[in-house]
Amino acid sequence: MVAEDTKPSAKGGKEKKGSFWRELPVLVVVALVLALIIKSFVVQAFYIPSESMEPTLLVNDRVLVNKLVYHTRDIERGDIVVFSGVDSWASEVEVPEPGNPVAGFFRWVGTAFGVVPGEKDYIKRVIGLPGDVVKCCDAQGRITVNGVPLEEKAYLFPADEPSQKFFEIKVPKDRLWVMGDHRSVSLDSRSHQGDPGGGAIPMDSVVGRAFVIVWPFSRAAILPIPDTFTQPALHQAAAVTGGAAPLLLGFAGAVPLVALRRRRHPIHQKPSILKGHGVTDTKK
Repeated sequence: MVAEDTKPSAKGGKEKKGSFWRELPVLVVVALVLALIIKSFVVQAFYIPSESMEPTLLVNDRVLVNKLVYHTRDIERGDIVVFSGVDSWASEVEVPEPGNPVAGFFRWVGTAFGVVPGEKDYIKRVIGLPGDVVKCCDAQGRITVNGVPLEEKAYLFPADEPSQKFFEIKVPKDRLWVMGDHRSVSLDSRSHQGDPGGGAIPMDSVVGRAFVIVWPFSRAAILPIPDTFTQPALHQAAAVTGGAAPLLLGFAGAVPLVALRRRRHPIHQKPSILKGHGVTDTKK
């Protein structure tokens, strides 16, 4: 019995090589399309071009931004968000225009995959939510939100003050007050108080939440919400300042109305007296 020779012929090997090179462009296109779909709807990488978020984020860091998270929960104070400043904020870093269409295409691809910075993408920390009163500063030089001071040393740039600019703003509806961690160099909400919204950015301009540093590997880390934003007093103050205030006012207004009604309609009197007020006594 003769064993079958399974060694491929030279011709067959050439055909397989030729087939691979023909399929490679298709594979590349499919990979790009899938990556762009993921980038558009799920997670996107962003390049950090400036010092405005130091020491949390350094120049040339790459972060991943979750684009789905705010479909499942609200934006929270302390979140690091990427947002679009198109037609509003000036760029913190000058990015030269591409010299030709080819360079423009590669620039677009690089931006999409977080290899080069976006022209109008910004990354800052959320300090105030809609309805919050954000103020600088209290007697100890701390920023306060609804009267509650923030302890920011854990993430502020060393030797930076919480703010060199004094301000007080009630964050408008559907807007956010955002600031960089490197306060002395960050062109954040404080620098745009003359803009619509008093420097607060529209919530619908938020692309997503930066949740992890992925590059360089030596700096890989999760980006949690700092402890100061989880203070119970901050949430209680927000409840009184925001949604609970109308309820408290409603109770305050209801008390005299109820008292007046009781005077006019004394329901706790005897049935015989109730008859005189037009209430039918059903007791036999």
